[in-house]
Amino acid sequence: MPPIRPVQKSDLPMVLDLAHALAAYHGDTATLTLAALERDCLGPTPWLTLSVAEGATGLHGYAALCPQMQLQFGARGMDLHHLFVCDTARGRGIGKALVEAALEHAKARGCSYMTVGTDAKNQRAQGFYRAAGFDQITPDPRFRRRLT
Repeated sequence: MPPIRPVQKSDLPMVLDLAHALAAYHGDTATLTLAALERDCLGPTPWLTLSVAEGATGLHGYAALCPQMQLQFGARGMDLHHLFVCDTARGRGIGKALVEAALEHAKARGCSYMTVGTDAKNQRAQGFYRAAGFDQITPDPRFRRRLT
């Protein structure tokens, strides 16, 4: 099992490639840049926590976490915003190890829950998350307004 560790600056080009691959898998065109990734993971006010699965030939995958809050309950949470494992490394427990590291990270920060979303058609991912102990919840309506 490859070690799971916090992202380092030298990892960012490969993480950028993986994030673009995940976007392509979902039919999206990624616009993430190396500068934005560095700002959001390693900048003075990191926006997310990124863990990587390190292999002998590079990174096998990553998990990106974003904090959440249910203020009315005083409940901290964490969203597993991205989970990606390279095609060549799937089926070897790397995704499970990344999820376990994410859960430990969330617990260490006082979180009482973790959320994750997946495409409604992605039955494999849904089964993976169920096997990892996640319960399917009914999604609430969400709204968005662009700020730029």
